[in-house]
Amino acid sequence: MKIARFSHKGAINFGILDEDALVVLNGDPMFAGYDTTGERVPLADATLLAPVIPRSKVVAVGKNYRAHAEEMGGEAPSEPLLFLKPNTSVIGPGDSIVRPPQSNRVDFEGELAIVIGSVAKNVKAEDAAQVIFGYTIANDVTARDLQASDGQWARAKGFDTFCPLGPVIETEFDLAGSTVETRLNGVLKQSAPLTDMIHSVADIVAYASAVFTLLPGDVILTGTPAGIEPMESGDTVEVEISGIGVLSNPFV
Repeated sequence: MKIARFSHKGAINFGILDEDALVVLNGDPMFAGYDTTGERVPLADATLLAPVIPRSKVVAVGKNYRAHAEEMGGEAPSEPLLFLKPNTSVIGPGDSIVRPPQSNRVDFEGELAIVIGSVAKNVKAEDAAQVIFGYTIANDVTARDLQASDGQWARAKGFDTFCPLGPVIETEFDLAGSTVETRLNGVLKQSAPLTDMIHSVADIVAYASAVFTLLPGDVILTGTPAGIEPMESGDTVEVEISGIGVLSNPFV
């Protein structure tokens, strides 16, 4: 089931994607369930928004594909390498990624994102599915020059607009056979099966929940494959995950 958060006629609602229409829900399905209002909004008349605004945090995993760790000049970590992005970095489909004046190099990083659906602390890997609401697509935008100069990642990855999410949350997603691909101005730059992740979704949820209490609506980014590149003003970056959709954002 694909869940969208959207605006229509000045109101923000949640809906179930049904071909070319959105079946409007009574509220956020994470908390209110799937009761519908009986209204259908044509997809063409709606503006898709970030499908979730994390209540407290975006947790991200670095260097979770071996080829990406190599292109970054190091070995893959033996445990998930965690960092945080503020929820103020989140934007939705079609929103502009904005270059901060402090940086001369801003890179795309296409990723699978986990959306947490219930309070989770010290979750066992075998129980991870019980706390996952669904999956969406993320672009872990990074000011690469600041990442290098700072020696840590908070500023480089935390600017406003540096966490595009969308276009929908897929609640029944199967990672097996799915790929993540990133295109810059239509040219393929990143491509990898999700099964290439070093640390699995279940292991990441278990590891992160042993550090942070995860709250409903929190998002976990699972890492990017090799192929990162900088964006230039006027570029459009698209991240596609088979089974979820395409997240597209311009860069300015």
